[in-house]
Amino acid sequence: MIETSIQDPSAEIQNDAGAFATMDQMYRFQRYFYDVTRKYYLLGRDRLIDEMEIYAGDRVLEIGCGTGRNLILLGRKRPEAKLYGLDASSEMLVTAKEKIAKSGQQIELRTALADNFAFNSTFGLEEPFDAVFFSYSISMIATWRESIENALKNLKPGGTLYIVDFYDQKDLPRWFQKVLQSWLRKFHVQFWHDLIPHFQFLATVGLGSFSLGPLYRRYSFIASFKKL
Repeated sequence: MIETSIQDPSAEIQNDAGAFATMDQMYRFQRYFYDVTRKYYLLGRDRLIDEMEIYAGDRVLEIGCGTGRNLILLGRKRPEAKLYGLDASSEMLVTAKEKIAKSGQQIELRTALADNFAFNSTFGLEEPFDAVFFSYSISMIATWRESIENALKNLKPGGTLYIVDFYDQKDLPRWFQKVLQSWLRKFHVQFWHDLIPHFQFLATVGLGSFSLGPLYRRYSFIASFKKL
């Protein structure tokens, strides 16, 4: 006999509410100095923005957009693109909206979880995104598999999912690895060792093509997955 269980929808709502509250608590004060401190160790963000293939009219979503720093920079480089951002922290989006208003750009923001958004119901779009990217956010998402699945579901065929984030630091001194990884865990950040094999599996079963580029002696990486 196969056992089945019925999930209580209210449990999912409670879990989502808890995730939103946790992110708001974490970034309620960090949002004021986040960009000043992160520029020293979130390496590879600007390189990703330079390398993403974005064309006129493309709809581009950043998952975990934080203060909007990356979207503003991308908007300056690709003013013909249509930019969107989501984050679990409404506190961070307060800062993002302020920065975007000062930049004079039009960028749509939503409070949402990476594993629970949709291009139509969340953003009111009629078609999926042309490109989606995670910039130092996938390492903070415990439900990273579900989040990747959802990102691909909201990506059009032929579109590309990009990631820049911490790697395994295997080519760096052992003491540096231990210090960095211990420090990152204090902020609930870690490199998911199954992440790269997961993308390789998705490519193997024919869902798309995957490429990986280590940066700075494997301190971080840039990856892309082109959906078929």
